[in-house]
Amino acid sequence: MFSSWSFANVSFCQPPAFLMIGIPGLEAVHGWISIPFSSMYTAALTGNCLILLAVRRTPSLHQPMYYFLSMLALTDVGLTLSTMPTTLAVLWFDHRLIGFSACLAQMFFLHFFSVVESSVLLAMSFDRFVAISNPLRYASVLTNSIIVRIGLAIVARATVSLFPLPFLLKRLNFCPGKILLSHSFCFHADVMKRACADITVNIIYGLYVVLSTMGIDSLLIVLSYTLILHTVMSLASPRERIRALNTCVSHILAVLVFFIPVIGVSMIHRFGRPLPPIVHALVAYVYLVVPPVLNPIIYSVKSRPIREAMLRVLRGKRKG
Repeated sequence: MFSSWSFANVSFCQPPAFLMIGIPGLEAVHGWISIPFSSMYTAALTGNCLILLAVRRTPSLHQPMYYFLSMLALTDVGLTLSTMPTTLAVLWFDHRLIGFSACLAQMFFLHFFSVVESSVLLAMSFDRFVAISNPLRYASVLTNSIIVRIGLAIVARATVSLFPLPFLLKRLNFCPGKILLSHSFCFHADVMKRACADITVNIIYGLYVVLSTMGIDSLLIVLSYTLILHTVMSLASPRERIRALNTCVSHILAVLVFFIPVIGVSMIHRFGRPLPPIVHALVAYVYLVVPPVLNPIIYSVKSRPIREAMLRVLRGKRKG
């Protein structure tokens, strides 16, 4: 239907829908592939919801560190829900069409939660810096009102940064025959390449968003840990040094789990054209699915208070 359209008769074209794809080359076994994907989505939602309930129901966890962890868990829930419906629809039912407006909405929320997660990880690094460098003023610096303001600033930053993206795409003239996306969800870099117009503005703005959010956040996180390391090295006792660094392990792992796939996705979209489509798909799934699965595991293993609070929530549900 779309391929029969003529450019001569169309001055401006926006496709009514895009065609998504699951795992390229493995369409015959999508039913089997859906099992691990369903398991990962279930684990991500269960683990992050358990963290939220554990922090809410445990008064001893009403501290800045755990409030920021709740923000991270809530963000991971949002990131999971952004891609889960379309991914499982493709794998379970081979339902591959997504409307143009729905695609732009999914794209906005997908990138929104990614930027929010980056910002939350930065806030958590600031939390660790204050806790280690000035423990006596920790509670007075990171008060509840300050944490609320940080949370609102994170949401406002992501919203302002990403608000123009859907409108920059809606102004483009799309190729009638180029409706096949590279994933089972809508990425900005993927959608804009389906246009038959000059996408220089989209490329520049997309690069600006990445550099001004995740780029700056990653540099500030490195700076935070440089200062933390300097503070730790000034401690007299080796035991105190190990104890201080041990409080940062969970956060460092969460940072690596998030930013390594982010770098991979950015490199793939910029320089990975010669690579097989399956590589593009797998890297994108690692970026969007793996961090929400691993973060609750990391914090439940490394943080005894969180682990015990999560277990109490589970026991309470079983008794109920």
